[in-house]
Amino acid sequence: MAIYLTGSEQATIEFAKKYAATLSGGDVVLLEGGLGAGKTTFCKGIAQGLGIKDEILSPTYAYMNDYDGKLYHYDCYRLKNGAEAEKLGLTDYFQGTGVCVIEWSENIADVLPENCKKVTIRKISPSNREIICE
Repeated sequence: MAIYLTGSEQATIEFAKKYAATLSGGDVVLLEGGLGAGKTTFCKGIAQGLGIKDEILSPTYAYMNDYDGKLYHYDCYRLKNGAEAEKLGLTDYFQGTGVCVIEWSENIADVLPENCKKVTIRKISPSNREIICE
């Protein structure tokens, strides 16, 4: 486990870009943190680190955004359980060649694959974040 501190949104993005270099296709990353902690910001950095130029938006109402098969960005906030994720076909991407980044993964914990990576983001102040990588 490693703990990092960032002092701005851009610093969080830069850290996530470096974190992306540790990822490979098929990895599943669980982003944990409260509302406004910076989970989508962190995903923006991962996307940049993977060479994705598209604007990264929270997939709250779409459940998952696919960025050219390189990145699958999930928001499971509105899901009640893993069965709902399976019904929507969201679990089909876990064995794919892209990186899956999942916000609110605790809502579908019963269908997550083994060996997921976990990143916890804690808001310390309006601009400062504590990032814990496991």
